Amino acid sequence: MDKKDIRALLNAVKNGEVSVDDAVLQLKMEPFKELGFAKPDLHRGLRQGTAEVIYGAGKTPEQIRDISRALLEGGQPRVLITRMSAEAAAVVGAALPLDYHELGKVGIIGGIPEPDGDGSVVIATGGTSDLPVAEEAALTAEMLGNRVVRLYDVGVSGLHRLLAHGEEIMSARAIVAIAGMEGALASVIGGLADCPVIAVPTSVGYGASFGGLAALLSMLNSCASGVSVVNIDNGFGAGYLAGMINHMGRK
Repeated sequence: MDKKDIRALLNAVKNGEVSVDDAVLQLKMEPFKELGFAKPDLHRGLRQGTAEVIYGAGKTPEQIRDISRALLEGGQPRVLITRMSAEAAAVVGAALPLDYHELGKVGIIGGIPEPDGDGSVVIATGGTSDLPVAEEAALTAEMLGNRVVRLYDVGVSGLHRLLAHGEEIMSARAIVAIAGMEGALASVIGGLADCPVIAVPTSVGYGASFGGLAALLSMLNSCASGVSVVNIDNGFGAGYLAGMINHMGRK
């Protein structure tokens, strides 16, 4: 459906020939862009409230570039690319106005929007080694229109560091707790906060951490109420969910 079709549909609604609900349904059925190697979903934002995000791992730099261009040409104002390599960033950046965040391996085209969520999303990490996952979560939440508060290196081996940020924890609308090793941070924060806590186990730790499995199992068995868990190193999923929670009031 192009602009002409959309104008015709809107005029039909205006003239009473098509109901608002039928028009919304037609817009939701907007076809994707056929690239051969990919089918970018141009109206995912209309259906789900958030536009399509590009998962960069496993894609060539040229594929990421072409998918990004298709989304922009389809009317998407900004594009988020996760798990993006520096090599891919160089190729995409040569063709499109890319802002690359190397620590979190996140690429952003179109800039970060102004926050319009209900409150703040706190991103907390157990240690500095968790920062790549934390930045993926933080930048994802920011791209979804959330004000993000970063509390880094506040793990349980020095609990006073976390307790010094009681105001930020208690005023948050959602908290992402990111930790490797034994993953205890999520339970501690869950016992302090009155909002949903999204736990992210990371693959940080010594041999018996089993690449994040130990932290994952600890978080799944948390005795704190209101703690949910995403997959190992899944900062994107946590940031996305936290952003949705922070916008529930607008619905």
